[in-house]
Amino acid sequence: MLNIFARASVSRVTDPIGAWLLARGLTPNVVTVVGTAGAVASALWFIPRGQLFLGCALVTFFVLLDLIDGAMARAQGPTKFGAVLDATCDRIADGALFAALTWYAFDTGARWTAVAGFVCLVASQVISYVKARAEASGLSADGGLAERAERFIVALVGAGVQGLGVPHLMDIALWLLAVMTVATVLQRVLAVAKSAREAA
Repeated sequence: MLNIFARASVSRVTDPIGAWLLARGLTPNVVTVVGTAGAVASALWFIPRGQLFLGCALVTFFVLLDLIDGAMARAQGPTKFGAVLDATCDRIADGALFAALTWYAFDTGARWTAVAGFVCLVASQVISYVKARAEASGLSADGGLAERAERFIVALVGAGVQGLGVPHLMDIALWLLAVMTVATVLQRVLAVAKSAREAA
């Protein structure tokens, strides 16, 4: 949802950075892999140890590299391999974040929050899979309440601010996201059904 409104504004910032990095010999694929590795390492190392704010701040930094690699790909010309690599790395980073939050919740005895984290982990992967499978079949499954940007914003802000001492904010964020991600799965399945009817 945010992607529709923010893409043009963000591109004005990221496009010059992407062009600058390309001029210095970096490739979009390198930036994709570095960003994913950094996000995964930050999430799985800091968040389960209870360093929520630091972990979320570092994950945010590395996830923002995803905007830069997109700008680089647009400037250089996207490749099919780059698109698949980017989508694959997005799923890995998504999984690492929600796995880390679920792990932390279990370790601190917040079992119901861990359940919400697990729902977010599974549903976020399904959201992306429905779209990919639909597009492979020539159908459409765009949109929804909780696309990738919304998922990261809600999860990282909720956990990060709880790390600054605001109690239960991560619990609220994960339960809100659990509802939103399940709703998004349903929205995308319905969008595929509508697209299939229109294509028949």
